[in-house]
Amino acid sequence: MRNALAHSPLRLLTPRNHGHAAWAYTSAFGGGLVDGDHLSLEVEVAPGATALLASQGANRVYRSPQGCRTDVVARVDEGALLAFVPDPTVCFAGARYAQTLDVRLAPGASLVLADVVTSGRSARGERWAFARYDSTLRVRVGGRALVDERWLLDPRHGALPERLGRFDALATVLLVGPALAAARAPLAARLSALPVTPRAELVPTVSPLGEDGLLLRAAAVSVEALLRTTHDWLSFLPGLLGDDPWARRA
Repeated sequence: MRNALAHSPLRLLTPRNHGHAAWAYTSAFGGGLVDGDHLSLEVEVAPGATALLASQGANRVYRSPQGCRTDVVARVDEGALLAFVPDPTVCFAGARYAQTLDVRLAPGASLVLADVVTSGRSARGERWAFARYDSTLRVRVGGRALVDERWLLDPRHGALPERLGRFDALATVLLVGPALAAARAPLAARLSALPVTPRAELVPTVSPLGEDGLLLRAAAVSVEALLRTTHDWLSFLPGLLGDDPWARRA
């Protein structure tokens, strides 16, 4: 890793690892985002390099009448790989949060992305009790849009606990580029072959994105079940990084 610079309330931790990839973990002073916080993060992965961007813990968003937001812009050059796998976002009661993930891949670049949002502090009676969650994901390959979507969870459109039903966590997993070609086909085949089970604890979907990528979704009744599943889907990642980013946290 050549450079890593952060200003409060954001910290960047760059631990050593046994692999060839550069690792960076984000962390916020105070353990979470408070009203008015705006994090802006720019990432550049040089040609042929490999980088892991994760978080030190859950992205906690406290009660925020005016709102908090996070903007991430990542540029991944030819032959490079970025793995963006932060811990889940947990919005407390009354939180207003917006995030934008904008990834620009050069031809021949690769991306692993996992984004998880939870219902909040369910054990404290704050299930889907936040005021607003707004997430935008844009991925471009060589200037061509591959993914351009927005999720909006707002109780003004209907009570969130009723709309989300029995599910307590939602996930998006995206695999793009040649470095993930060997992982995409068997993963897509495995998920496509799963039977439809009434009242299943986890409901996945799989959407091929042409020959360039694979988009996976899942809704789960528990955060723990969802994280076990996403880590299983990404079981190939340690091989690409040369080390296991989850081993020390098991």
